[in-house]
Amino acid sequence: MKKTFLLLIAISILTFSFAQEKPKATLPSVDVKTLDGKVFNTKNIENDGKPILVSLWATWCKPCVAELMAINDVYEEWQEETGVVLYAISIDDTKTAAKVAPFVNGKGWDFIVLQDINWDFKRAMNVVDVPFLCLLNGNGEIIWSHTSYAPGSEKEVFELIKKIEK
Repeated sequence: MKKTFLLLIAISILTFSFAQEKPKATLPSVDVKTLDGKVFNTKNIENDGKPILVSLWATWCKPCVAELMAINDVYEEWQEETGVVLYAISIDDTKTAAKVAPFVNGKGWDFIVLQDINWDFKRAMNVVDVPFLCLLNGNGEIIWSHTSYAPGSEKEVFELIKKIEK
């Protein structure tokens, strides 16, 4: 009887400890730069309670550029329907970082573009490969992330954005 009672207590404790909801991941606090060279901390990525996309990309990464071009084609519609905002964080290093602003201007992207020249944000996010895209809810919690790009996958991303609670 004593063993059964102790077993029930142990199971109850384990069940309770696993039943508690774990806090969702948020973006790390890392200093990156704006295109005009000002320091910007990634903890300040926000969108007034609306969805946020964060993309890690590089000018030399063809799938990265393809993904951002595909999103750019529908970005205005996405913003109108959901209020989503995209922070595109370039991981171009010191050798290619000077090309980022002219590259972005040439593409006509209206995203917020930041630069992670030393890869501090990339490392803090444990990102190995780009393109990397993650979706944050209105509370700044990472609810989805993905590495790589296939044409048409932006449709899946938009469906996820629309599912976020308002």
